[in-house]
Amino acid sequence: MGLISFSSYRSDRLLDAGLLALRLGAGFSLFWLHGWSKLAAASGYVFQGQEWGFVAGVAGLGFPLPGVFAVAAALAESIGSLLVAVGLLTRVSAGFVGFTMLVAIYRHLSAGQSAELASLYLLAAIAIGLAAAGRYSLDAVLARGTGRAPAGELEATV
Repeated sequence: MGLISFSSYRSDRLLDAGLLALRLGAGFSLFWLHGWSKLAAASGYVFQGQEWGFVAGVAGLGFPLPGVFAVAAALAESIGSLLVAVGLLTRVSAGFVGFTMLVAIYRHLSAGQSAELASLYLLAAIAIGLAAAGRYSLDAVLARGTGRAPAGELEATV
């Protein structure tokens, strides 16, 4: 059988390769397009007391402690997206990214803006969170080192 088949046959290696591509694409895109700049701004806000307009946007959404939630969003879009990309603490990281994207969708739609990109990141976070990282991830490497199955893989019990 060739690499590409039009049947419903599912190769676990191809599925894991697809999860790898999704994790790398969504994780590094989110980091590069949004996370890095938010992390830099959050760093200035936290450590140097610099003004950060994003805090006012978070306050406008009605969140208590908007500075804390703004920093949490910056961490989810930066560190969380990198953890998703490399497949480390994947389900937890995907959950934080997903929640942040839900808020971003609400914010964009409330302002009459497009929420397409945040919606795609949310869908990727949901898919990754449900499927787990797959065999080509740091989660899998660590699980193999401890003798446990990676998250998402069920072990047969007899």
